Amino acid sequence: MMRALWTGAAGMKAQQTGVDTIANNLANVNTTGFKTQTTEFKSLLYQTIQTRTTTANGDPKPTTAQVGLGARVASLNASFAQGAMLASDNPLALCMDGSAFFMVQGTNNEIYYTRAGNFGFSLGGPNGQLVLTDPEGNKVLDSEGNPVLLPEGASADTVVVDEDGNVSYKQEDGTYIATGQQIARIQFRNARGLDKSGENLYQETAASGAPINEATTNLNVVRSSIAQGYLEGSNVNVADEMVNLIISQRAYEMNSKAITTSDTMLEEANNLRR
Repeated sequence: MMRALWTGAAGMKAQQTGVDTIANNLANVNTTGFKTQTTEFKSLLYQTIQTRTTTANGDPKPTTAQVGLGARVASLNASFAQGAMLASDNPLALCMDGSAFFMVQGTNNEIYYTRAGNFGFSLGGPNGQLVLTDPEGNKVLDSEGNPVLLPEGASADTVVVDEDGNVSYKQEDGTYIATGQQIARIQFRNARGLDKSGENLYQETAASGAPINEATTNLNVVRSSIAQGYLEGSNVNVADEMVNLIISQRAYEMNSKAITTSDTMLEEANNLRR
C-alpha cells in the first residue's frame, strides 16, 4: 500500500502541472500573440509482481502481473495556430498572417523571435535616428538582420508597411519614399521546439532547427504576410480551457482519494495486531 501512496502523489504532482499550464493559458487570454500550451503525460516505470512463468518447469502464462507506479509530465506543447486578427489604434501595430515570426534583438544583443507585433519607434538608432522596437525596447530587425531605422527628418506617424514587410514613409509633398528595409519574416521547421524566454519571446534551439528567412530562402515555403494596424490575438479557447481545468481538477481529486484510501487501509492493517 506504500506503493499506492507514492503513485497517488505522483499523479497529484502531474495534475498540478496541468492545472498550472491551464491557469497560464487563461491568464494570457488577452496577451498579444500568445500561444496556448497543453500538458502531455506519460506513465512511470512498471513494477513486475509476477513474470510470465511462475512454475519450476517454466510453463508460460499469457500475461505478466505488472503494477504501474504513477504518471509524470512528458512535455508542454505549444499550439501555433493563427490567432484572431484584431484592429489596433497603434498605426505601427503589425500582425503576422502565416507561420512566420518577427525577429528582434534584445538588450543583451541576443536574437529572439516573437508573434507579438505591438511595435513603435523610439530614439536609439545611430546618429539619433528612430528605431523600431517592441514594448520592452528590443529592436525589430529587417531581413538582413539590421535594426529597422527611419531616416533623419522622417515622421514615425507616416510610416507604411506593406504585406511583404517593406517599410516606407510619407514626405511633406505626399509622396512615399521606401527606406530599402524589409521587416524580417522568419519560419522554423519545428516551431514547437523553440525555447520560451518570457515576454512572448522565443529562441532558436536544436529541436526547432535553423531559422528560415522568407525573404532570402530558396526553399518551397508558404510565405507569410504582414497586416498593418492589426495585432494577432491569443489562440486560447476559454471554453476548452475551462473544460480541461475541470478534468484536471477531478483527476487531482481522484489521486488525492487514492492516497486517503491507502492511508485508511494502512491504518486498518496496523490495528490488526491490537
